[in-house]
Amino acid sequence: MQEKNKREVSFDKRSLIAGFFGNVLEWYDFTVYGFFAVIIGSLFFPGSDSTVSLIAAFGVFAAGYLMRPFGGIIFGHIGDRCGRKKALFLSILMMAIPTTLIGLLPTHQQIGWYAALMLTILRLLQGLSVGGEFTGSISFLVEKAPEGKRGYYGSWTTFGVMGGMLLGSTIAAVVANILTPEQLYEFGWRIPFLLGSMIGITGLYLRKGMKEGQHFERVREKGISHSPLREFWKEHKVAAVKLILISWGFAVSVYLVLIFLPTYLHKFRGIPLESALSTHTIAMIVMMFLIPLMGRLSDKVGRKPVMMIGMAGFVILTLPLFTLLFENTFLAILSAMLIFVVIEGMLQAALPALMSEMFPTKIRYTGLSVSYNISLALFGGTAPLIATWLIHISDNVWMPALYLVISTMVSLIALAFIKETAKEALR
Repeated sequence: MQEKNKREVSFDKRSLIAGFFGNVLEWYDFTVYGFFAVIIGSLFFPGSDSTVSLIAAFGVFAAGYLMRPFGGIIFGHIGDRCGRKKALFLSILMMAIPTTLIGLLPTHQQIGWYAALMLTILRLLQGLSVGGEFTGSISFLVEKAPEGKRGYYGSWTTFGVMGGMLLGSTIAAVVANILTPEQLYEFGWRIPFLLGSMIGITGLYLRKGMKEGQHFERVREKGISHSPLREFWKEHKVAAVKLILISWGFAVSVYLVLIFLPTYLHKFRGIPLESALSTHTIAMIVMMFLIPLMGRLSDKVGRKPVMMIGMAGFVILTLPLFTLLFENTFLAILSAMLIFVVIEGMLQAALPALMSEMFPTKIRYTGLSVSYNISLALFGGTAPLIATWLIHISDNVWMPALYLVISTMVSLIALAFIKETAKEALR
């Protein structure tokens, strides 16, 4: 009997690991793309103006995110009707294949504009996948959590996100430091994408052993929703609007600070790419340790206080921290990045549980996927594109900082209008 219980505990731990492991692949790939956007822009969208090429590369980056709401609808329906396990297995499969294929794509020099078209199609497929991955793993892990630990369990989804970003930035930094600029443009940028296939295979193996959470099993016994999307739209529109506004600042902070900033420092401030990536990697390691701790804190003091302090931190400190970045020294950049990730860690830790508690189990996968992905499509994936475009039209390198301040201010206001649910039972 004891041996059986040990096996069940071990099996459940494997399910928890599998629940967030897909986020490692999802965000590894998206991070790598962002870090090599300058190279990808020149190889797939060549032109006389390097900034225009970069805008085109980030345009494809954003296009993938415009597919996220559609992916949210598709995978939300599968997850609420057929189970979280099936949806999460399909989502990681849909991410692993395009990631590998991007590393094998011919460039504009080899096949002309077909290269850009193929890149765009693969990014669109990835966007569909991401639309169901992150929110699905949130639903799965929060529903697995014991009472009083939903913040901690939910924080492991963003821990996986940061793990993917860290892995992406580490590999990108190693490749950028080992290879010459000529080698990076010739073949080096392909290496991280091809390595992503190994992460995908590992994730697929782990997810074969996942076990559904008890909350979904209860819903399945009582009767699942025949149309989760219709029920969500009919009964939860107000919650959806609140979540979209709250996610606005979160999305912009993630994609400006954690994705765009190394490219920004390299392109517009003249910092060597390897230095920008190195400071980013150190900061990501620090934030990974902070996320579970902040998740536990949100279980004790509530989601709202942790989230509001994080949003207020961006509103107040963004401009001073950009001033520090502009000193263009390794120590100054690292110091600014460390402060940024402490603030960002608060959002990363508390948001998963906060979102899950806004919807009932019956339509939770759909509710999270549609609401969150609308916000990410409008404000997250477009953030590097908008930031680059704003600099281009204004000739003002401060524009990304101003955009971040405005976005987090909107979310801070929206947070004031939601109910604290940390101490309540999961619906």
